[in-house]
Amino acid sequence: MIVMPRLIHTVAEWRARRDEHRAAGRTVGFVPTMGALHEGHASLFRAARRNCDVVLASVFVNPTQFDEPHDFAKYPRTLGADLALMEAAGVDVVLAPTVAEMYPNGTRYSVQESDQSLALEGAHRPGHFTGVLTVVMKLLQIADAERAYFGEKDFQQLQLVRGMGEAFFLRTEIVGCPTVREPDGLAMSSRNTRLSAAERALAPQFHATLVSALTPVDARAQLAAAGFAVDYIEDRDGRRFGAVRLGLTRLIDNVPL
Repeated sequence: MIVMPRLIHTVAEWRARRDEHRAAGRTVGFVPTMGALHEGHASLFRAARRNCDVVLASVFVNPTQFDEPHDFAKYPRTLGADLALMEAAGVDVVLAPTVAEMYPNGTRYSVQESDQSLALEGAHRPGHFTGVLTVVMKLLQIADAERAYFGEKDFQQLQLVRGMGEAFFLRTEIVGCPTVREPDGLAMSSRNTRLSAAERALAPQFHATLVSALTPVDARAQLAAAGFAVDYIEDRDGRRFGAVRLGLTRLIDNVPL
C-alpha cells in the first residue's frame, strides 16, 4: 500500500526520527530538491528507494543561490503536486523548512569553493555556487543520511558537492544519477514549463547540437543561428557543458564527449 509521505517542517522533527531509524539499524537515502518536481526527481527518489530503508526528501527554494531576485520570486511553489509525485515514488518523509529554519544566523556563514566554482555556471552566475554549497552542506548535516542523490544534469554542481563532501569529511555518499530526458532529448527541468510553444519546439536542438557539433565553436555558431542566446559552450574533463537562453528561460545541459 502506498502511503503519503510524512510532511515535517523543522530540523528537530527530522532529527528525532533519524535517531529512531539509527537505533533500528535503518539506512537513509536523501534527495534535496527545490520542488516543482518532475520525472527527473522521481528517478532520484526511486534510486534512493531501491538502495535505502528510508527515503527522505527536502523541498526548499533556497534564496541564496538565485543571482536574479525576480527568478527567485517566480520559481514555482507546487508542494501539493510535489507530495503526490513523491508518494508515487516511495518517499517516506518530506522536510519543507522555512528560510528562518534554514538560516537562523542569516547569511553570516557560508561555504565557498575557490577553483571549479568560478568556471561555467559560476562565471555567469556570481555567488551561485556559494549559495548552493552552503545550503547543501546544511541539508546534508541535517539529513545525516548514508547516501544522497543528485542528478547529472547539474554535473558541475554534482562534482562540487562531491568535492565538498571529501574536503569536510562528510560520511554521506554522494550518488550521481543519469539525466532524465524528454523523448525529444530535452533535459527535464522545472524551467521547461516557462517556455512558450515555439521555444519548446526549438529547445531540443540544444541537446542535439551539444552531441553532434565537432567543437564548442561549432556548437555555439549553430545554436546562435537557430535562435538561441548562448552563454557558454565548453569542453572540460571529458564532457561538453552548455548554457543557453530562449526568451526569458535559461537552460543548461551537458553530455559526455
